Amino acid sequence: MKHSTSVTLAVNGERHELTIDNRTTLLDALREHLHLTGTKKGCDHGQCGACTVIVDGRRLNACLTLAVMHDNDDITTIEGLGQPGSLHAMQAAFVKHDGFQCGYCTPGQICSSVAALEEIKADIPSHVTGDLTQPPLLTAAEVRERMSGNICRCGAYANILEAIADVAGFKP
Repeated sequence: MKHSTSVTLAVNGERHELTIDNRTTLLDALREHLHLTGTKKGCDHGQCGACTVIVDGRRLNACLTLAVMHDNDDITTIEGLGQPGSLHAMQAAFVKHDGFQCGYCTPGQICSSVAALEEIKADIPSHVTGDLTQPPLLTAAEVRERMSGNICRCGAYANILEAIADVAGFKP
């Protein structure tokens, strides 16, 4: 019985050929095989959002999906958004607005917020979108709903919302 598979992971614009156990999560492939440790393992059950990455433009809990399911998908981790000296606008806004305390959830929060704003731009409704015949409005309630899968044990939610609002151009 075959227990490993060759997979090509396109991570942060770089292709990586791996032979991995079929049961390896995308999170473990990123952290253990590619040594991209910015993506955090929090609950390992999809409940906290610390492992959020962007796959083909959509946010995804990397602990809930197998790496073999993402052969040739475009994967962006926190390391791929920006680096010191060349931060992504959302990373810079998190620093500016103190959108973190211990920082453990921050990579997932930032990846999620970048993708959430893209969802709004693409007119994808959420559970709080008032009128499904109209594009979702960029409001604090809309952002809070979209970010509800990302938990911050330190409670930096107000500052996280301010950072997202700064990038998106609305008042929370």
